[in-house]
Amino acid sequence: MEIKSAEFVISNTDVKKCPEGNLPEYAFIGRSNVGKSSLINMLTNKKGLAMTSQKPGKTQLINHFIINNEWYLVDLPGYGFAQHGKSGREKLKCIIEDYILEREQLVCLFLLVDCRHEAQKIDLEFMEWLGENGIPFTIIFTKTDKITKGRLQENLKAYKEKLLETWEELPPILVSSSEKREGRDEILNYIEEINKSL
Repeated sequence: MEIKSAEFVISNTDVKKCPEGNLPEYAFIGRSNVGKSSLINMLTNKKGLAMTSQKPGKTQLINHFIINNEWYLVDLPGYGFAQHGKSGREKLKCIIEDYILEREQLVCLFLLVDCRHEAQKIDLEFMEWLGENGIPFTIIFTKTDKITKGRLQENLKAYKEKLLETWEELPPILVSSSEKREGRDEILNYIEEINKSL
């Protein structure tokens, strides 16, 4: 898929104020500092489209971007960031859950995971919740440029084994590096395939 245009449309905290119409939506989510904004900017070829920050927890809104006037890329707040405090975390949790559960246009949720770490409880619990609610999701392992190819394969194998303890079938898995622009074609082609099948 070629990205011809990527425009910011709207930010909000209320799923009811998301864009009308029935264009498919692909939402990106992950723990704070997983490299979500960098990945979005790399996919769309627009450096400042999603705000990147050295400080985790920057995205606190549902951000819609229209791609090629055909589908929406949705940047969701990161979850599990301690500095928001309990009430802040609860508020973000509500925003995220309302969007995921109520947004009929959502066709796939991309869950970003830092490939350098072993499976984190917070990610596994979130996947569990997605499974219980029948939400289709795909895992994207980020920051693959930060470790060797051999280590990456080991980490992926360990992660899959961990998932198979509770999942009968693994979700689709993609890998990416925003720095090296790796995984871009695979992710965009994956979205294109889903769009064609709708």
